[in-house]
Amino acid sequence: MLYRISAVALALAACAWAPARAADMVLTETGSSLVKPLLDILVPEYTTSHPGVQIKTASTGSEAGVAQALAGQVMIGTSDAYMADSQVRANPDFVNVPLAISAQTINYNIPQLNGTNLRLDGSAIAGIYKGTIRQWDDPAIAAMNPGVALPHQPIIALHRTDGSGDTFVFTQFLSFATATEPDLTSSGIHGVAWDGDSAVGTSISWPGVPGAVGVAGNEGMEKALQTTPYAIGYLGVSYSAQIAADKLGTAMLKNEAGKFLLPSARTILAGAESLGVRTPRDERLTLVYGPGDDSYPLVNYEYAVVSTKQSDPQVAAALRRFLLWVILPSEERADDLEKVNFVPLPPHIWELSQAQIGLIK
Repeated sequence: MLYRISAVALALAACAWAPARAADMVLTETGSSLVKPLLDILVPEYTTSHPGVQIKTASTGSEAGVAQALAGQVMIGTSDAYMADSQVRANPDFVNVPLAISAQTINYNIPQLNGTNLRLDGSAIAGIYKGTIRQWDDPAIAAMNPGVALPHQPIIALHRTDGSGDTFVFTQFLSFATATEPDLTSSGIHGVAWDGDSAVGTSISWPGVPGAVGVAGNEGMEKALQTTPYAIGYLGVSYSAQIAADKLGTAMLKNEAGKFLLPSARTILAGAESLGVRTPRDERLTLVYGPGDDSYPLVNYEYAVVSTKQSDPQVAAALRRFLLWVILPSEERADDLEKVNFVPLPPHIWELSQAQIGLIK
C-alpha cells in the first residue's frame, strides 16, 4: 500500500531525530483502556529511539482521558469516542486525531460452550442488557443457534461503570442494530429496541437488571468474565490474547447486511472502509454498523485528543513528532498494531490525521 507523504509530514519527519531540549522533556497521556496495550508496545520503542523524551501513560477510561486533556491536566487524551458537539463548541482549539482502527468483541463465559462461537444480534444483546432475556436458552438466542445445547442458566450482564469509549461504541451498536432488526416479540422472542435519550454514551444509566455487574476498565471486564460463569460482556480487541488464554467464548455478531461475523483484520477493515469514506476533516465519525457483507459491526477509530495551542513550541514539536511516528505507515508499525489486533489507517484517513497533527503549534 502506497502512501503520499505531504510537505508538512516531510518537514516534521526531518526534525524527528533532533535531540530533545533536555532530559526532562515529558509528554503525558491518559484515557482509553482499549488503547493502553498498544501504548505499552509503542512508548518503549519510541523513548528508546528518542533519548531525552519520556512519555507517561495511564488507563483511566476514555471519558476521563478527554476531560483531563480539555482541562490541561495531560497533553494527550486517548479515547475510543470522539468529542461531543458540545465539547467541540466549548473547546475549538482541540483536535480529535485517529491513530488506528480498533474494534470490540462480545465475550461470554459459558463453561460448556466457550469453544463455540455463538451467533448473536443486536436485538438479543439489547434484550440481555434490558432484562427481557434472562436465560442462555432463551428463544431469541436459540433461534440464531440451531443445534447448540444452550444451558438453562441465568445470564449475568457485565457493563462498564467508568466513563468508557467502549460503552459508547457498544451502545451505538445496540441502538443502530435494533433500529433496523425486525420486532420478533409477537413470536415469543424477547429482543428489544435500545433507544431513549440516555441509551448511548460513554456513561449511561444502565437498566436495573437483577444480577447485572458493573466493572471498571477493559481490565476489570476481562477479569470479571474470567471469574463469572454464564457472564457476558464487551471488550476491546486489544484484549483478545487474554480472552484466548482464559478460554472464553467470542460471539459472531450480525451485521447490517444480516451476516454473522467474527472480528479479523479483513472484517474490521471492511467495516471501517464502508463508512470511513464519509470521514470529515475533523475526523469525528462513527464506524459502527457499517454496510457490506464483510463489515464487522463493532468498529471504531482510536482517537488522540490534543490541543492545537501549546504554551511551549518545543512541547508542540515533540507532540507532533510522537503522533506522526505513531501513525507512520510502515511495516514496523503495522506489526505493532497487529499484536493488539488493530488495523492501520487507510491512506485517505492517514492524510487527514497527519494534517490535524500539523495544526499543533
